[in-house]
Amino acid sequence: MPMIRLTCPAGALTEQGRADVQRDLAAALLQWEGAPDTDFFRAQAWSYLEELPAGAQTTSGDAEPRFLVNVTVPQGALSERRRAGLVQNATRIVLEAAGLAQDQALRVWVLIHEQPEGTWGAGGSIVRLADLAAMAGGGPNTDGEGRADA
Repeated sequence: MPMIRLTCPAGALTEQGRADVQRDLAAALLQWEGAPDTDFFRAQAWSYLEELPAGAQTTSGDAEPRFLVNVTVPQGALSERRRAGLVQNATRIVLEAAGLAQDQALRVWVLIHEQPEGTWGAGGSIVRLADLAAMAGGGPNTDGEGRADA
């Protein structure tokens, strides 16, 4: 199941952005994975917000906040097209949550970590991509990826 974690300095998000960003990022991740929009899959898409204390993040060039989005998915869950879409969507969501314009997009980095098959466990068992596809009702579709096209 997918996991997404936004790390940013405390106070870098707007009040409304802080209230919405985790749910919005999780929804984007599920969309780009091609998961069905069901209560079950929404409950499995874990989203974390890690706010760093003052002074815990900086660059040598300026003191503007930076945003790091770490995404963990089963290996093979995202095609190159889906990874690109997720990066674009996650960047937009973070910029909006921080009240920043698109020209600030380089302040958002998205790292996608693919968990190798057989190394993801949940509920006391190993969960494989094929298991997830079966739960999602996955099968042949128009994008050739075994998931509904997003």
